[in-house]
Amino acid sequence: QVQLVESGGGSVQAGGSLRLSCAVSGSIFSINAMGWYRQAPGKQRELVAGITSGGSTNYADSVKGRFTISRDNAKNTVYLQMNALKPEDTAFYYCNAAIQRRLGGPQFSYWGQGTQVTVSS
Repeated sequence: QVQLVESGGGSVQAGGSLRLSCAVSGSIFSINAMGWYRQAPGKQRELVAGITSGGSTNYADSVKGRFTISRDNAKNTVYLQMNALKPEDTAFYYCNAAIQRRLGGPQFSYWGQGTQVTVSS
């Protein structure tokens, strides 16, 4: 069984910062790409930031220069540092990971349960 557990969400005023963490646990062989998505009420889930196993990153245009994604492969953890937060960043944030559970096995996408981020003006 594989679990992704997010932490670090909360409420903050505009201009503030939060750091999200997502720890992967369970029976895994390798973790490939990891990412953070968000979904605001009435909107579709969107990619916020992604990072490959080699450390290459990509960001949504709306968060470039403000958010930073990183990962600690030894801890099977991915982070999202969010600075200069805006009210429009308010959403439920989800962690995603592409995981192989055994050598040569298929890769599956796993999701965390999500964490709420609320930014007030």
